[in-house]
Amino acid sequence: MNMILNTDSYKYSHYAQYPPDTAAISAYVESRPGGRYDHVLFFGLQMFLKEYLSRRITRADVEEADEMVTAHGLPFNRSGWDTLVSRHEGRFPLLIEALPEGMIVPVGTPLVQVRNTDPDFFWLPTFVETALLRAVWYPSTVATVSYNVRQIITAALERSCDDYTDVLPFRLHDFGARGATSLEQAGIGGVAHLVNFLGTDTVASLVAARKYYHEPMAGFSIPAAEHSTMTSWGEERETEAYDNMIEAFGGEGKMVAVVSDSYDLYHAVSQIWGKELRAKVESMGGTLVVRPDSGDPTVVPVDTVDMLGGIFGHSRNKKGFKVLNPAVRVIQGDGVTPDSIGIILERLMERGWSAENIAFGMGSGLLQKVNRDNLRFAMKANARLDSAGNWTGVNKDPKTDPGKASKRFRQAVVMQDGRPVAMPLKDIGEQDNLMQPVWENGELLKDWTLAEIRQRAAGE
Repeated sequence: MNMILNTDSYKYSHYAQYPPDTAAISAYVESRPGGRYDHVLFFGLQMFLKEYLSRRITRADVEEADEMVTAHGLPFNRSGWDTLVSRHEGRFPLLIEALPEGMIVPVGTPLVQVRNTDPDFFWLPTFVETALLRAVWYPSTVATVSYNVRQIITAALERSCDDYTDVLPFRLHDFGARGATSLEQAGIGGVAHLVNFLGTDTVASLVAARKYYHEPMAGFSIPAAEHSTMTSWGEERETEAYDNMIEAFGGEGKMVAVVSDSYDLYHAVSQIWGKELRAKVESMGGTLVVRPDSGDPTVVPVDTVDMLGGIFGHSRNKKGFKVLNPAVRVIQGDGVTPDSIGIILERLMERGWSAENIAFGMGSGLLQKVNRDNLRFAMKANARLDSAGNWTGVNKDPKTDPGKASKRFRQAVVMQDGRPVAMPLKDIGEQDNLMQPVWENGELLKDWTLAEIRQRAAGE
């Protein structure tokens, strides 16, 4: 990817639009108030810095961009890009500051701030807006959605489970790879989910975690059936198909998931699992995870838990909730959203079942059904340095939409009364600024591990 072409068309003319004595422009990224959540889990910038911003601009890149942008009908800042190659050896003369990845902050808190370090490149901080904002809003939104689901599930487990330490990390499984627009999106969104959980079927997320965050193995899965492997046996041999799953993957301490709605879920649970294969399930020493995959997602999985409890039995935990025989559990992977998860868990508990009896697989609702407006992400200029060395605050404040007002002056984030608060950098005095340099003139200054980010997101 030629980074000169990683922008919006109108950016190419902006170098000639700033005041003539401009020496630097500062801009920041935030999730503005008024979106889906009142807080944001910041994550993903490091992937962009390593994968894209670390690529040096070459003469060939400049030639390619010049030809393409000119043919596109726009002016091209040839002298600026030639200078970047000759003076900075293709490195971007930028200083990028950011909060620690994994930090959870109120919306309206600056997450990232960028300024140029060479006065001849005052136009560069906002030139990279398209790529930089995209690199932040998407993984941060996925991480925030995943985090909020974790909060929903945690509340249910606290209410209905004795000890959920080992249970919680595997309650939300990423099924989203096929619903993503690209392999790269699946990896970026998938690893954002793994900030909060350990379950995934998105292999690209494991690659991203290893490549960008030093995590040898970020998530885990189990053998599981799909409809093709079940229906290829034919309806008349459905029992054999299920039996083959137990024979191939069952065993002491092992888990195997079997989609069971290819023909008639309730028949499969009551007759095949409940009668024909019951003894084999109970004696295999592991856990069969039944996956209902159609029907009302807020009703069918609850019915499935009820049916399995009537067949395989249950115990009661110290909080008085029913827990299925360890030989069986349920995973719902169809129609799963934060809202439906809350409804399912509430209905389970209303029927006396602990939330630990069910896990969830979330697909496009996790990785694809998100957009920049969910958390109202924006990047805006907040300060200008003139040739005399004076910083001036700049901002927008549209009277037709006060919610789009932006912050003036270079920003800092400090802790006040136990919570992060944004304020102008010039006003923080002796307070510690949580926004720290992470990138300067082509050099990565912070290199977070996924383990560190997970601890931060968990409040540890």
